[in-house]
Amino acid sequence: MRLNELLAIAVRRRASDIHLKVGSPPAFRIGGNIVVSNMPSLTSRDIEGFVSEMRLKEGKKERLKKTGQVDVGYGISGVGRFRLNIYYQRDSLAIAGRFIPYSTPSMKELNLPEIIEKIALSQRGLVLVTGVAGSGKSTTLAAMVEIINKDRTVNIITVEDPIEYLFSDNKAIISQRQIGDDVSSFAEGLKGALRQDPNVILVGEMRDRETMHMALEAAETGHVVISTLHTLDAAETVNRIISAFPLDQESQIRKQLSTTLAAVVCQRLIENIDKTRLVPAIEIMITTEYIRTAIADPEKTSEIPRIIEMNRIYGMQTFDQSLMDLYERKLISLDKAREYTTHPDDFMLKVKGIQIR
Repeated sequence: MRLNELLAIAVRRRASDIHLKVGSPPAFRIGGNIVVSNMPSLTSRDIEGFVSEMRLKEGKKERLKKTGQVDVGYGISGVGRFRLNIYYQRDSLAIAGRFIPYSTPSMKELNLPEIIEKIALSQRGLVLVTGVAGSGKSTTLAAMVEIINKDRTVNIITVEDPIEYLFSDNKAIISQRQIGDDVSSFAEGLKGALRQDPNVILVGEMRDRETMHMALEAAETGHVVISTLHTLDAAETVNRIISAFPLDQESQIRKQLSTTLAAVVCQRLIENIDKTRLVPAIEIMITTEYIRTAIADPEKTSEIPRIIEMNRIYGMQTFDQSLMDLYERKLISLDKAREYTTHPDDFMLKVKGIQIR
């Protein structure tokens, strides 16, 4: 079987991910769960053939040999795009793939709160979408870019590893740069973007201190910078950025972050009540004056979750408030809500209050 056929099967089965390794049949992630297919087990020759089909550029081949892994964007006409990670395990090649539809889903299709559209249309500042791997960050970023693309006459520069969703110019013009092919690193891409007359810069991930520093500088000079971090909630996101810098810079970074951070959107994907798809639980932090003070003052940073909880009027919400909303709308089960809640006991007390009403 050829790689394109296998990926097409994954799409037909509504798999979000595909896993290919020597000695095992192809496996798919469907509805959040790994499902091992009844296809024959794959051989080294099979996997090597799949990699050959991708026609990797020499730079990608060299990176695979040097580091043992490489990310690749791969498209199939009429099927969709895939983010593929080729890697070695037990001295043989393996592939993990993520399906990316050709068309970017809308906010409504993604079941995202309306406030995220307002966040996407921020005129300046740093906007972060965070969550664990596989929580839908890239898809939310793409939906935000499309909102800007349909609404604003601006120049958007993206720096991605690899390029996932493909954008077509609408009101905006969009240039997409891929790490390894078009630019060497996120930090270099950001540095270059600042010389390319941008209004909006999308950085696929803030992986290191240099990229964080440049993102803060870009946001401080009036640009919109949208990026991701692997953090669990808004408070951890703030602490992660601050802790990435030396202690003697903490005061400066806190002040800079408090004035540039526009919003943090944190995601967790949860199996819906019918076990047919995943729905997002979303924590949202909007940088109000209270939040700015909590970021700038280390003694008040721990108050961020309480500030979020008490300020829904601004569009903010905690994970527990989002879970309660999903449960009340009968989108997720009580068991799933309790599994993902930050404060299970408090959550269950609130549920009992709802059931009594």
